[in-house]
Amino acid sequence: MKGLFENKKRRVEDSVNEALQKELTPREEDALFERAAFDPGAGEKTGYSNYSYWRSTFRAFLHNKTAVVMLALLVVLVAFTLIQPLLPGQYEANTVNNNPLTGIQLQNQAPSTTTVYLTVPDGTRLIGQKLSDDWYAVSNVSSTIKKRQKFTVTQYGADWCQIQYGDQTGYVKNNFQTSLKLPADPEATPYESYSNFQLRLYTQPVDMTNEGESLYVASDEIRLDENGDIVTLTNAELRTMPSKYPFLFGTNNIGQDLWARVWSGTRTSLWIGFVVAVFEALIGILVGIIWGYVRALDRIITEIYNVIDNIPTTIILILVSYILRPSITTLIFAMCLTRWLGMARFIRNQIVIIRDRDYNLASRCLGTETSRIMLKNLLPYLISVIMLRMALAIPGAIGSEVFITYIGLGLDVNTPSLGNLINEGRKLVTSATLRYQLIFPAIVLSLITISFYIIGNAFADAADPKNHV
Repeated sequence: MKGLFENKKRRVEDSVNEALQKELTPREEDALFERAAFDPGAGEKTGYSNYSYWRSTFRAFLHNKTAVVMLALLVVLVAFTLIQPLLPGQYEANTVNNNPLTGIQLQNQAPSTTTVYLTVPDGTRLIGQKLSDDWYAVSNVSSTIKKRQKFTVTQYGADWCQIQYGDQTGYVKNNFQTSLKLPADPEATPYESYSNFQLRLYTQPVDMTNEGESLYVASDEIRLDENGDIVTLTNAELRTMPSKYPFLFGTNNIGQDLWARVWSGTRTSLWIGFVVAVFEALIGILVGIIWGYVRALDRIITEIYNVIDNIPTTIILILVSYILRPSITTLIFAMCLTRWLGMARFIRNQIVIIRDRDYNLASRCLGTETSRIMLKNLLPYLISVIMLRMALAIPGAIGSEVFITYIGLGLDVNTPSLGNLINEGRKLVTSATLRYQLIFPAIVLSLITISFYIIGNAFADAADPKNHV
């Protein structure tokens, strides 16, 4: 009995060994096949078409004419902001411009498109002095008559009266300031008169001064006669300053060119806005995608978000700006600490909505990598949110910079920005003649804000896959 059992056991073992030996031996059919490599990209091409997401997005955006116009305007503004310092005839933003004769700062000069005050014909004789090889300071005031001084009116005119004062002959203005003592028939000259105010005696019946100050003429527009007197050439231009380049936006209260400061401030503010927007996008997108797609991390990231979000952003901006030295880096650092929160929250909410849709489940079943699902399946649905948030982040960052400057913790006056320009201009808003110092930077800031808002909304709509055909 025992021998029979051993015999059966031996036959079973031999059969198993024989079967295993056949299984391990390559069969002839195996040589006809090879294992196909898995390609995640090819795994999703069963419904492939020539559709391009970005081509469709840009085509939809270009149909919005308002957004295209605002984009062109914004591109021109940014480009001009960058090339403005390279243009000829530009003043330095921080240079204090002084009157070359008196040395007094050119305070609150009104905006002007030209420095030409008056053009005089060939042969006009002027009184003045040489400032440099290029410029002369000139006027036609021969002397000043003190008040209560007598003189003889030799020729009467409604605007000008020719007078004889000592051994000098010239013209005085006939207006309420002159207060000439006139006879019953003022045209019956000559007669004696006097003024209650100080008078200027002009060589011609025209005022060749700028509010009583000398004008300036280029050296190549005049000649000196044999007596050394200044004589103009054809159409000599008398200017309000020794420069052919005007203050297009005027000057501030210390004589700095507001045109240069506005564009320099725009460069500074745009740089802050762009850097903050990029950091907000990078950090917000990364955290938001991980937060929304990786379920295991949802709870811990939510708690971190709640802790940071409960601290008011204004408090963080003020504390960081107060502790650190005011600078562009400080402002960027303070804004980047919290501005990514909004982006991360929006992206997380969007991903929670779409992460379990059929196409994502199909991709996971096909073995598609998680990173590829995030980039190919989830990101296109987030582009609209990202673009809108980034477009609004730039004017938002500029607004934060304006606020920080307003409370005295922003950039110093030697670093022009739209924030400190508006902060200085608002102090003068009640003065009609100085209001331009607020108007110009406010217009630039408004254009930037409106442009980014319209462009961001238009691109967000165009990038939404639901609007693609």
